[in-house]
Amino acid sequence: MTDMKEEKTIPVEVAYAKPEQQVIIPLDVKQGTTLLEAVRLSGIKEQFPEIDIDAGKFGIFSKISKPDTVLREKDRVEIYRPLIADPKESRRKRAQKKDNQKKDKKA
Repeated sequence: MTDMKEEKTIPVEVAYAKPEQQVIIPLDVKQGTTLLEAVRLSGIKEQFPEIDIDAGKFGIFSKISKPDTVLREKDRVEIYRPLIADPKESRRKRAQKKDNQKKDKKA
């Protein structure tokens, strides 16, 4: 008689968002599955070919995480898009524009 142990699975989600579209893919994965394995299992690359799985940044519930992080039950894996602008530079430009508007009003 063969001892067939049922492999325990855990529910997780893989999430990706663009300004115009957000997707959350629920998965049941084997215990011990890593963040990167879950991203690959989700098939999200077929929906969003622009995702660079090998060089991308990932997180679990908004906390940057390494691809080899082992997932826990109900984790939400998030795939982050690259920034299109440096946040510090954007703030500096907004502040400068605001200062220029104040100066124009005084003149």
